[in-house]
Amino acid sequence: MASKTYKGWSVVTASTTAFTVCFMVWMMFAVIGIPIKKTLDLNETQFGILVALPVLTGSLIRLPLGMWTDKFGGRIVFFVLMLSTVIPIWLISVGTEFWHYLVTGLFVGVAGGSFTVGIAYCARWFPKERQGLAMGIFGAGNTGAAITKLVAPTIVVAFGWTMVPKVYAVLMLVTAIAFWFFTYTDEEHTAGHSQVTVREQLAALKDPTVWRYSQYYSIVFGGYVALSLWMTKYYISEYGFDIQLAALLAAGFSVPGGVLRAIGGWFSDKFGAHTVTWWVLWISLVCLFFLSYPQTNLTIQTVMGPKSFHIGLNPWIFTVIMFTMGIAFAIGKASVFKYISDDYPHNIGVISGIVGLAGGMGGFVLPIMFGALVDLTGVRSSAFMLMFGIVWVSLMWMYFSEVRPMSAEQNRRHPEPTHFSG
Repeated sequence: MASKTYKGWSVVTASTTAFTVCFMVWMMFAVIGIPIKKTLDLNETQFGILVALPVLTGSLIRLPLGMWTDKFGGRIVFFVLMLSTVIPIWLISVGTEFWHYLVTGLFVGVAGGSFTVGIAYCARWFPKERQGLAMGIFGAGNTGAAITKLVAPTIVVAFGWTMVPKVYAVLMLVTAIAFWFFTYTDEEHTAGHSQVTVREQLAALKDPTVWRYSQYYSIVFGGYVALSLWMTKYYISEYGFDIQLAALLAAGFSVPGGVLRAIGGWFSDKFGAHTVTWWVLWISLVCLFFLSYPQTNLTIQTVMGPKSFHIGLNPWIFTVIMFTMGIAFAIGKASVFKYISDDYPHNIGVISGIVGLAGGMGGFVLPIMFGALVDLTGVRSSAFMLMFGIVWVSLMWMYFSEVRPMSAEQNRRHPEPTHFSG
């Protein structure tokens, strides 16, 4: 009989693989949305709605999925979730109208709810001091966004965009079957064992701490999802690249945003969730400051006459800054969930559902706002200006709710000695 340690790592491996495939599907419109936009002649706001709508479903369903995971166990919930998306994924390939893609996108978006199920399912197989690492490894499935950017453009160029959903539907079916055979049921969370009521689960919505964690996650995850959806088109519009090169460079943000999440879990176990999240937000703020500056042609009067200068990020510096922010977001995604495993060990599912819902809603709302801002201002970097403001507000909230109280408590316990002059 397999040991619990073996089962735990088998669960993490299979769940991470399944989550990677789910995330590939969830981010699919970031690539196929570009030829759809061209075919249907969509504006920027309509494109934002198209790519963001799957994120809406994946966000709203996270809370009930978290509750079901606490009640019935992660294995069965994850398996049924994957199977439910196979047919809607395939149907995308036969759509012809804008509303066809919106409707199928809503059903396909259920795949995004897999995070809440998997994070709670994996965490329960490990002791508290190793949960950050386990959750970080699972969260590395976010690299599905980067895999889509690498794989889907090749399929589009070779076979046309309609082949992408067909390939993904088959992949999801095979993954669901493999997941069932390589995972185990947590006996403490089988159907009927958990006595947690819906009322007790929903009581978490009244906890202000949960909403603070939700705000952090709406940046490090919601911002990650939104920018992953937006970056391919940004490179095409801003720098004139073709879809393959644009998707490849966009993967420079998505890859570290997923792969390095495990390192974020290790950092959080070692240094604490608060310290890691604090620095993540500061690094993100600095990156967004530079990303926000629009391409500018400046003319000044000199003694020699007018001189013109161009100020703006070239695509390579832009990619390096995005890569840096991707690393910060990856670490931050893990640190926020370390907060949850530390503070809410007995109802990780429902808390992660609430926090994941907030993060997912950020991923839904932000691309639409990105598109609307471009339509209104004509400035593509306005997306980063918006993100800069959100991160700044979050830093202030964290300072007044965590940093100052912690400093006051430290001073109370260890007051500085009073010096008298005589």
